[in-house]
Amino acid sequence: MRFRPCIDLHDGKVKQIVGSSLGDDPARLQTNFSSPFPPSHYADMYRRDQLTGGHVIMLGPGNEAAAREALAAWPGGLQVGGGITLDNAAHWLDHGASHVIVTSHVFHDGQLDQQRLDRLTRLVGKERLVLDLSCRWHGDGYYVVTDRWQKFTQLRITPATLDNLAASCDEFLVHAVDVEGKCMGIDTRLLELLADAAPVPTTYAGGVASMADLDHIRISGRGRIDVTVGSALDIFGGSGLRYQDVVAYHERG
Repeated sequence: MRFRPCIDLHDGKVKQIVGSSLGDDPARLQTNFSSPFPPSHYADMYRRDQLTGGHVIMLGPGNEAAAREALAAWPGGLQVGGGITLDNAAHWLDHGASHVIVTSHVFHDGQLDQQRLDRLTRLVGKERLVLDLSCRWHGDGYYVVTDRWQKFTQLRITPATLDNLAASCDEFLVHAVDVEGKCMGIDTRLLELLADAAPVPTTYAGGVASMADLDHIRISGRGRIDVTVGSALDIFGGSGLRYQDVVAYHERG
């Protein structure tokens, strides 16, 4: 299990936001933390600690310059996501992203658009594409959500779904949206599903609040699932986890 760091960007600043509160109504937005430091501060930190495969996520418009700053601080060391399309994917790779992370662009009217996904895979290469399968429980299972995690698609997370999508990408990134940003504990049911079925490297995010949660992810994920942590980290104003302790945990393998 590896620790994958993050740099979440909102209105051009590094922030930690409750994912389920993102939407068109600013009054609903719940911000856990807004950093006084620029994105390059965090990218430099992750570069120093050799934490490869971290995620720079643009939460809405107005974050392009901040994302380019982070990528410039560690070319090839970070992935980028948020508003990635066929029109701009190559741009982000040219600006130093190791991978582009895509969700909404490969869906249309709630359905996976396989043709669009195929075109994107041909454009950037399977080895540089990460599919964000962030999801919420709905009725009988976990369904991918798009458009800032506000719209349910008809794509259910199943072993067959994961097998099919693995042919088009290098990794999966999966936020457990119902607990993301809330520091309320992890979604064990989703984690075990991913450990059983994910055929490519997969990173879980959502609800991590303590070192005990990291142990839980290692055990329930059988060492196969990587983890990213946001609001609970002290570098993002949290009290549940010290960044240096998580780095040391990562280094122990």
